[in-house]
Amino acid sequence: MIPAPLYRDPIFDGPADPTVIRKESDGLFYMFYTQRRANQFVEGVSHCYGSPIGVAESPNGRDWHYRGALDLDFEFGQNTFWAPEVVYSRDEKLYHMFVSYIQGVYVYWGGDARIEHYVSEDLFYWKRVGPLSFGSSRIIDPCLIELPGGGWRMWYKDERQNSATCSAASRDLYEWEYEGIAAGDQPQEGPNVFFFDGAYWMVADVWDGLAVYRSDDCEHFVRQPENILRESGTRRDDGGRGAHADVFVCGGRAFVVYFTHPDPGFPQKSVIQMAELKTENGELVCDRNAEFDVDWR
Repeated sequence: MIPAPLYRDPIFDGPADPTVIRKESDGLFYMFYTQRRANQFVEGVSHCYGSPIGVAESPNGRDWHYRGALDLDFEFGQNTFWAPEVVYSRDEKLYHMFVSYIQGVYVYWGGDARIEHYVSEDLFYWKRVGPLSFGSSRIIDPCLIELPGGGWRMWYKDERQNSATCSAASRDLYEWEYEGIAAGDQPQEGPNVFFFDGAYWMVADVWDGLAVYRSDDCEHFVRQPENILRESGTRRDDGGRGAHADVFVCGGRAFVVYFTHPDPGFPQKSVIQMAELKTENGELVCDRNAEFDVDWR
């Protein structure tokens, strides 16, 4: 059975904002995440800043171990990297990372934020391409999907637009065109879009579980009535609402990978959990307490 929690960060004990990808060359699975410094006793929320991107590896999606942190720095100081998204371009045979970036460390939720673009041949060593610009100084949490007709679409949070989820489109992953608000019915963060069981789905963290939106064309999304991961789970360290998730689809099944804050006495600490998603009557559902197993090899 899938262990609970799925993963703990052995260095700083604060993994958040995970994303999962399979490596083309060897079939291993990699989880990239915000490596919050949860075991550092620091002022305010500064444990969430100055964070690198942590990397965990798995042969099968079930058993994960820590590999290290990425070196993405390109200017002086201890700077902040959040919420990576990694995709593979088959045309270029390159991995592309889009990651939230804030210069320096803050003790409160602040600082101008932008999305930085990197490329890599092996998932470990990354070359900076540069920042994306959509006319806002507070954009974070990118996610991407390759469109069936060609090209790519990105969704991200724009705090200057009441923390709505906005979208942009690209033919080649380098030049992007802003499209507008994709989901603005309430403030949200960490959008993730995926195709499963004949439809496109978007999940977004609304701090009351994950809001779920459905689309037939990957452009117009309609929200379903019920959030998922809203109620506490019963598995070890799965208490509280599920936060900022990735969804990995494999073998016709979909798995939501999310983080929780399991210890009320130590609220900085976080762990990564995984649960299976299913569809019922045209809606996405999740029983986070259900036992299941995976072997993605």
